[in-house]
Amino acid sequence: MNWINRCKLPATEAIKHNSSLCLSPESLWNALHNTFNTALHCQVDLNILNEIDHKPTSQWFPFSREEFKQVISKCNNLSAPGPNKLSWHHLKFIINQDECLANIINIANACFNLGYWPNYFKYSSTIIISKPNKTSYDQAKSFHPIVLLNTLGKLIEKVITERLQFTVVNNDFIHLSQLGGLKFKYTTDAGIALTHIVCSGWAKGKTTSTLAFDISQFFPSLNHCLLTLILEKAGLEPRVSFFFVNYLVKRKTNYVWNDLMSPDFEVNIGVGQGSALSPILSALYLTPFLYILEKHLKNLKISISILSFMDDGLIIAQNKSIDISNTHLFCSYNILSKLLVDFGLVIEHGKTEVFHFNRSHGIFNPPPLDLLLLGGPSLCPKDTWKYLGFFFDRKLTFYQHIDYYLNKAMSMVKCMKLLGNSSQGISPIQKRLLYRCCVLPIILYSFQLWFYNKTPLSYHMKILNKMQRRAAIWILGAFKTLPSEEIKAITGIIPIKFHLQKLAERSLIHLFKLLANHIIRDLMGDLPHQSKESNPHAVGLLTN
Repeated sequence: MNWINRCKLPATEAIKHNSSLCLSPESLWNALHNTFNTALHCQVDLNILNEIDHKPTSQWFPFSREEFKQVISKCNNLSAPGPNKLSWHHLKFIINQDECLANIINIANACFNLGYWPNYFKYSSTIIISKPNKTSYDQAKSFHPIVLLNTLGKLIEKVITERLQFTVVNNDFIHLSQLGGLKFKYTTDAGIALTHIVCSGWAKGKTTSTLAFDISQFFPSLNHCLLTLILEKAGLEPRVSFFFVNYLVKRKTNYVWNDLMSPDFEVNIGVGQGSALSPILSALYLTPFLYILEKHLKNLKISISILSFMDDGLIIAQNKSIDISNTHLFCSYNILSKLLVDFGLVIEHGKTEVFHFNRSHGIFNPPPLDLLLLGGPSLCPKDTWKYLGFFFDRKLTFYQHIDYYLNKAMSMVKCMKLLGNSSQGISPIQKRLLYRCCVLPIILYSFQLWFYNKTPLSYHMKILNKMQRRAAIWILGAFKTLPSEEIKAITGIIPIKFHLQKLAERSLIHLFKLLANHIIRDLMGDLPHQSKESNPHAVGLLTN
């Protein structure tokens, strides 16, 4: 039985680009290419890197068999193959042959020795799929490009990524506030760090003000020359930088729209989409910017904290007066805008948002933040702020966050009724497995932000118990009038509160896996090389 059918894209004539309809396939290809692979081409200041220190050069050793075997063991056999149609399943079979693995390692080592990335690995196919929940699909930006690379080249890129991650972390080059594009740094860590900073401000009687900004066309706008200089600053050998000079240019792709396929287009901008190297290279590009921004703010004696998740940045100010915080945010926004220009990047002012965390009772009406003098908008804080999938309110109750993910989970439970009932369809054991694997991860996304010691949980537990009761009734096919505890016991679902306690205890293990320069360890005051200037939000300073 076919559970799903292929989702067809609209006709090419329905797509508009620059107010004109795409009446031919050629116009569609140009619209897609100009949308997904267009850079701002801003000038950069290469001398800006003189403001940061050069890390000691680390030796780039030849690749080992263990590196390749460890990387390919994590690859999903069901992942779509690239233009060469070679799947991970077949490549794993090839890797098991010692002679074949030795040849692949020789290719990888030769790439760095010669400073050359084969053109065969630079070719890709870009599959266009529609973004969900869009009101209209008449613009190219309503669709998402999925870039498929040749599998062998992708394997070598994954191994290079692991080596780069280890080298830059070992050199202590990555900034503490960077939480995207790196191993063991997730969106949940960003939410935990922000929640902790807000609570630390409240412990000192201060209001926390945040200003979120987004970098326009970030990935295509990374300057190749500046990126290679940053790699040298990070302590990588000159031959590694020389390799990336060739790796970043002369890439080609074609676009696939339904059954139509475009001719090849050259993509010589930014970092390659779909590549395993794209996240780490993007993170390295932003590292000097964050160090320089922090240095300039410190020289001006502006007390600001920074969080960065790829192209989504956040500056945080804490003061007893919101007017003072707005002044600090204004100055910081001005400085980072000018610094980004030196790096060839531009802020997308339309996505800039301001939000204030304050737990005072009664009406809270903070003044707007006027950024018109800097080319930005005049920002008025909203009651709820969405950041990296989290829904914050000014008192950190997370009611809106729970309600949003409850609706998603309840919708999934209702849709699962199509899969079976008490007389036909999948069995109760399969339903229970489906609930634990597909529903609970949705409703409990980032539960660490609101499930901690001494926090009021009556509203959260009421909502979660309601969801779990409805799921248990569906699993058993029982009547709605049956008592909740008996249904859950028969179903084999533990009470949601105990389940949260179990997950919270297990999440503590994550703390022992954090990198040496992780912001969570910094907030805990647990860095092995703790600097003389401790983080003002560290746990040990909350009572000061």
